[in-house]
Amino acid sequence: MSLSSLKLHNAMWPGLVGKGDGDGEEPPISLEHMLDLTANAEVGGRKFDGIDYFLFLPHTNPEASDDELKQTADLIASKGFDIGSLVAPIWPGTVGDSAMGTDEQQEKFLNAVKFACRVAKIFNEHGSRKGGVIRIDSAEFGVEKWKANPGEGTARIVDTFKKSAAIAADHGERLAVEGEICWAGMHSWKDVLDLLEGCGDARNFRFSGRFSSYLPLPHGYNAPEHALLHDGYSDEEFYAAYEKMTDKLRPWTIDFHVAQNDGQVHGAGSHDKTGKHCPADDPNGKLDITRCSQYWLKDFQDRGMKHICWDGCMFPNSTLENPATWNAILKAMIDVVSN
Repeated sequence: MSLSSLKLHNAMWPGLVGKGDGDGEEPPISLEHMLDLTANAEVGGRKFDGIDYFLFLPHTNPEASDDELKQTADLIASKGFDIGSLVAPIWPGTVGDSAMGTDEQQEKFLNAVKFACRVAKIFNEHGSRKGGVIRIDSAEFGVEKWKANPGEGTARIVDTFKKSAAIAADHGERLAVEGEICWAGMHSWKDVLDLLEGCGDARNFRFSGRFSSYLPLPHGYNAPEHALLHDGYSDEEFYAAYEKMTDKLRPWTIDFHVAQNDGQVHGAGSHDKTGKHCPADDPNGKLDITRCSQYWLKDFQDRGMKHICWDGCMFPNSTLENPATWNAILKAMIDVVSN
């Protein structure tokens, strides 16, 4: 099966992540506006096929009734989109809390997974969702607390993830955990792998590859002991290290997100200190999007992957509301599945 069979999705959460009403923050972009921006993108007659969706305010009320959630599905479908992967609201300040925390915090985390499974069921029965996973991470921002006792911290996260996987299995859903340098226990490629292997007997629990966020991982940011690259490396050394990392994580990968990264470590608002995204056609972009995607997508069909999703976040609203931004993104996505 060729890559051309993969559907192209756009993420809705760039309109939310890093947005807010705090100092220096811009307001969120509504779901309908994000859908319209996505629907208006077109390159050579090709358009986005669907969207991946973040389950929290202001796009989704966690207290929404079934009828209200069906109305959301109606809205998405009315724009011509299928719904793919869902992001559970597992972070403190949303429904959930730290996967590494107390019993009370863990229960909040599990409640967020239950909520995501409830929404998935409604969307599935509505007919607007035909595939995808439910995405989570450790929801423990920063690595200092984890570093105080790594073994204990990892064991607690594994416990939370395995309980989450059992909930998802009861609902016929698969979970995919996303590693990123800002999340404790998931801040290096090796620590993510340890977590995955710790949860290995949970067959519906796997990995969500977000390849731009993994640009800092071979460099060992937040985990220098796991660095695969050192200052002054060549392009040849970079791709050798990148391939080594993806060879370890690709067998676990059932969900894949494309973006571009300028090599900096910076975020926005409450989502700071992560790999810094940049527009798909930014001249400062450090990744060959098409080439790097191939490492993750090799044998994709064997892992049940049916779509890929753009996931560039923390852009100014002026960038997000510029039609050229989405056409450049769509072109990059088309290039990925055309090779």
